[in-house]
Amino acid sequence: MSFLLGAIDPIAISIGPIDVRWYGVIIAFGIVLAFIVAQREMVKRGFHPEFLTDLLIWAVPLAILGARLYYVFSEWDRYAGSPGRILQVWEGGLAIHGALIASFITAYVFTRKRKVSFLKVADVVAPSLLIGQTIGRWGNFMNQEAHGGPVSRAFLENMFLPDWIINQMRIDGTYYHPTFLYESVWNFTGVIILILLRRVNLIRGEMLMFYIIWYSFGRFFIESMRTDSLYLFGEVRTAQVVSVIGIVVAVSVIVYRRVKTKDPVRYLDA
Repeated sequence: MSFLLGAIDPIAISIGPIDVRWYGVIIAFGIVLAFIVAQREMVKRGFHPEFLTDLLIWAVPLAILGARLYYVFSEWDRYAGSPGRILQVWEGGLAIHGALIASFITAYVFTRKRKVSFLKVADVVAPSLLIGQTIGRWGNFMNQEAHGGPVSRAFLENMFLPDWIINQMRIDGTYYHPTFLYESVWNFTGVIILILLRRVNLIRGEMLMFYIIWYSFGRFFIESMRTDSLYLFGEVRTAQVVSVIGIVVAVSVIVYRRVKTKDPVRYLDA
């Protein structure tokens, strides 16, 4: 009953002195589900069943490291005086863009070592990236973070949200925009579109480019509503700048390759 009437406890279970937080449980679940979906498609596309497992052994920890370093560098003034806090990940401070950059670099190096097309791998896992991000935002929900500005309870009720979401968006007596939910829905919509695009048989690499465009477009507008943004300088939000750069680069790559490539390799090609 307390689950329905009040805010949800961010701690899922305590084992002695160790607290297992819902945030970590949800992130782990997102990674597992994303892996299962990607693995099935990888095998269909002719990859060895252990290829993705080998990649994730490197990509997951490096993605977490990248997410932390990205956040720390963006908020360096907070950590410069007490470097020990850099390791205190349980206090919060992971940035998805840092995780994505680290993941892409790791995947690129890994595929080069295995002599496999990076773009072929990236196209296959693109929907799963959004699956992980869709689920991961619910970790923010459990922590009552990544929310927008103040709203009324009536505003949330008019969105036909269940009470357990509305109650969780009440923080210190104030209700807030559930921007975690906006982004989760946006990402899930992108998952569906990307899966459908597989049948279109796009040029190799365009699934990845669409992922970048779709996520960046939604993130740009949702970021403007958030109250916990990282800022590049002044009122310029880092995530919005990165999103614009991502869109420009992805669109440019699509246009350039379609103009210059005479007989392109496509998604469904062997």
